[in-house]
Amino acid sequence: MDAATVRERAKDLPTEPGVYQFHGEDVVLYVGKAVDLRARVRSYADPRSARIRRMVERADALEVAETDTETQALLLEANLIKRHQPRYNVRLKDDKSYPLVQLTDHAFPRIEVTRDPADDATVFGPYTDKGDVETVVKALRETFGVRGCSDHKFSNRERPCLDYEVGLCTAPCTDEIGAGDYVGDVESVMQFFKGETGVLADPLRSEMTAASSAQHFERAANLRDRLEVVESFHGAGGEAVSAAGGDGDEYERHVDVLGVAIDGDRATVARLHAEGGQLVERDRHRIDVPAEADAATGAPEDGGVDGEEPVPAVLAAFLVQYYAERDLPDAVLLPEAHGDEEVAAWLDAEGVAVRVPGAGREAKLVDLALKNARTATGTRDAGRELARELGIDAAARIEGFDVSHAGGKAVVGSNVVFVDGSAEKADYRRKKLTDENDDYARMRELVGWRAERAVAGRDDRPDPDLLLIDGGRGQLDAATEALDAAGWDVPVVALAKREETVVTPRREYDWDGDAKLQLLRRVRDESHRFAVQYHQSVRDDVSTVLDDVPGVGPATRKRLLGRFGSVENVRAASVQELATVDGVGEKTARAIDERL
Repeated sequence: MDAATVRERAKDLPTEPGVYQFHGEDVVLYVGKAVDLRARVRSYADPRSARIRRMVERADALEVAETDTETQALLLEANLIKRHQPRYNVRLKDDKSYPLVQLTDHAFPRIEVTRDPADDATVFGPYTDKGDVETVVKALRETFGVRGCSDHKFSNRERPCLDYEVGLCTAPCTDEIGAGDYVGDVESVMQFFKGETGVLADPLRSEMTAASSAQHFERAANLRDRLEVVESFHGAGGEAVSAAGGDGDEYERHVDVLGVAIDGDRATVARLHAEGGQLVERDRHRIDVPAEADAATGAPEDGGVDGEEPVPAVLAAFLVQYYAERDLPDAVLLPEAHGDEEVAAWLDAEGVAVRVPGAGREAKLVDLALKNARTATGTRDAGRELARELGIDAAARIEGFDVSHAGGKAVVGSNVVFVDGSAEKADYRRKKLTDENDDYARMRELVGWRAERAVAGRDDRPDPDLLLIDGGRGQLDAATEALDAAGWDVPVVALAKREETVVTPRREYDWDGDAKLQLLRRVRDESHRFAVQYHQSVRDDVSTVLDDVPGVGPATRKRLLGRFGSVENVRAASVQELATVDGVGEKTARAIDERL
């Protein structure tokens, strides 16, 4: 690969964090991380060392994977280096440089921070901040009393050690706690590392409140600082690439995560693969959109009803074609249900768990897969070309809108934001709308809500350059009416799903898959995904089997779903875990367990 080829390839890369791999002769030569993929890869056109120059000359291909954060890029790089052991990465550190947490394989497991875990231990990580890890482990020991002593210290004791006296251990060594209760505490620790932050945050918060009420302000301040570390522990981005497991007691060994992006009659499916909780592989595949997709969904031409996209059909086709001659994973995570009964029966018979996560670590993985599927080049140029074609000043900041419901029930709207072709998730908004089976009226309500807030100065986001409505002429007219009524002067267009026609107030455009249309598709697809995800959570909240449990009212039901994410996760929780939720005592926890 010569300098000109490197520069040409770099031009097509995003300016986002991520990991890049140089390939040569069917092997991975080098793996690196970058804060800005485009700038970092471009630097290899003029490498500073002879060693890296030789690597570039041997390379015949380049592969990149986007991540949401620099932390994810760091950990993904470490995982890929460990997996592929590239020749030119000999001076880089592998994941043993990062701290891990292990629970040993003993009758009374020990918890410890380590860089060299035992082969038979249950391991979590790697993590990037050892101080935070040690703070969390200490808080877990104080809350659940899991031992941290060596086997030598644990054996043949006649009385508890100092750890018991200061509240760091429940002393199973001298039978101060029974084996069953101790194992239950260990399971709670495991649930925390699997993403259930509330397992530890809730008791810490209660203890902090009690200390403050008793005017033990130094203790309360210490607990507050510890609580901040605990609550941010699963939000730093690392867990999305360092763990991928189910909701059961053990991590699933092999997990595949799929994301889909539709481009006319072609689709890109991005696959992320995790092994033993480590994200180790990523690839993309192009397949034809099944011809029967539109007919199967029964969608009208203006794209006004949910569920009309061919994403489920693409997922079903990919699952069959890809795994027909490959080993099936233990679990597959999808952005939407594939909806094919025969495929579902096949996967079920093969013991493959299929999930559509709505929140938590698994949802972050799906977001990464979607991001990789939707990665496109030249987004800034596409924005400028889009603005020129539409006759507007700019199209750098685009807001997308969509409405989702089930027959007029649990109606919600989404408002997503893209800046220079990249999702600006901090600026996403969502809204519950009036329950009524009228897509045009609900779009009018959604856009009107955004416009009125903007005009009144109650929305802290900057005004967009362009609004994009998911739908056709009817949805566009409804949005235009809302803008006129509020007096908000912002350009607006619509993108219908079936014909992929860009509809403006004055005319329609058929851009046939060029960069301008790809940019609008990404915004449209994301607004649809965000709306569907919120609709599913609201639908669960509207009516669940929890409503029939004595002692569970709307507030408690909301806390349960907020803590565990779904009714299925509530069903999988233990009585002890249920009882840690505010407002759920042991009696109510047992009632929930028996009812579900």
